[in-house]
Amino acid sequence: MRLPQGNPILIRGGHLVDPAAGIDAAMEILLIDGEVARVDGKIDGKAAKNAEIFDAEGDIVAPGFIDIHVHLREPGFEYKETIATGSAAAVAGGFAAVCAMANTEPVNDERSVTEFVKRRGEEAGLARVYPVGAVSHGLKGKAIAEIGEMFAAGAVAFSDDGKPIVDGTLMRRALEYTRQFGVAVVSHSECPDLTAGGCMNEGDVATRLGLPGAPNASEEAMVARDILLARLTGGKLHVAHLSTRGALGMVRAAKREGLRVTCEVTPHHLALDDRALLDRPFSTDLKMNPPLRSPADAEALADGLADGTVDAIATDHAPHHADEKALEFENAPFGVIGLETAVSILLDRFVSKKLISLSRFVELFSSGPARAFGLPGGTLRAGSPADVTILSPGKSLTVKRAELLSKSRNTPFDGWKLKGRAVATIVGGRIVWRLAARG
Repeated sequence: MRLPQGNPILIRGGHLVDPAAGIDAAMEILLIDGEVARVDGKIDGKAAKNAEIFDAEGDIVAPGFIDIHVHLREPGFEYKETIATGSAAAVAGGFAAVCAMANTEPVNDERSVTEFVKRRGEEAGLARVYPVGAVSHGLKGKAIAEIGEMFAAGAVAFSDDGKPIVDGTLMRRALEYTRQFGVAVVSHSECPDLTAGGCMNEGDVATRLGLPGAPNASEEAMVARDILLARLTGGKLHVAHLSTRGALGMVRAAKREGLRVTCEVTPHHLALDDRALLDRPFSTDLKMNPPLRSPADAEALADGLADGTVDAIATDHAPHHADEKALEFENAPFGVIGLETAVSILLDRFVSKKLISLSRFVELFSSGPARAFGLPGGTLRAGSPADVTILSPGKSLTVKRAELLSKSRNTPFDGWKLKGRAVATIVGGRIVWRLAARG
């Protein structure tokens, strides 16, 4: 993706955490012409001549964070979000790159739409925007889309996310066809006949609220099928927004077998469970697909972060207009936003509590997603893209719905006080966002 390049920048005083490069130490980083020119304990003035000095004293410096699962809504649903507003929310949350899902209008199922999404991202000039193409024409799950043409135009993965690929033969053909391009097919793992209209997790909480539930089996049955197809085809499978203990176990076993299977977990499935609906009954800010699962499932996902089963944290950022979310719980759309809160949720609820290390946290947001989708970045080795996320573990964030940069406000974390946040985002060697009044 072509973005404007900034003047040379020397990042000084920070602690570099770059798991892909095996670095966890005080380092200086020199960025020139959109690339990492040098990483060293001390970079002399001659090498950094005319460079802007970025004082990162007390901060963590990391490879630019990547969110591989974002709904930017453009084209077609610009009243919810645009590529420009979504990119602004991304960089404010510390993300240097995002992958835009295909469920737009028109659907990103052919070259011209892929090119449009890519061009809009370049025009916004903030985060890198990587298009994800549809697997099937119109997301209808009937005929395979123009995958080769979309790949040539810049699509980095393929998914009907928002809808499961029910037809097993179609999924098989997609996994076979994408092998030649080395890209992943991203599975929205849900069996519609098992979900059967469920709008939250099936269990005691759903029973108490009188709401129809979606069982874990709906997700797990589809994950099992798709892993079998990955074994059959040798294709690259990525499981989106994995939410259950059983599905995680299947992915863990597939990895041990050596299959090309990766997965992501969302911040909301980690930090919340279905009991949240007892505190906020029928709040549509707690309605997402897959739904918030049981406490045991959330605990299992946290274990998956720690043991390396989970490859990436992805937000599944899904903006909706307030009028849509104001409907009755059963009729409101699924989805919550997350670009501006994800980093702080993980720092506050997982790193500070030592459930995962700082290095593992950085991996889940950088090299992990880069590997899963074969993207540039994920490291700050010399010659890599000059994409950098700078974090302050001690800086607090109070989530305020009205102050979010996203065009929509459907966050489940309104009012949460969190310790740790991104304070600057650098993309292509340009500082595209920096927290004001740092102190």
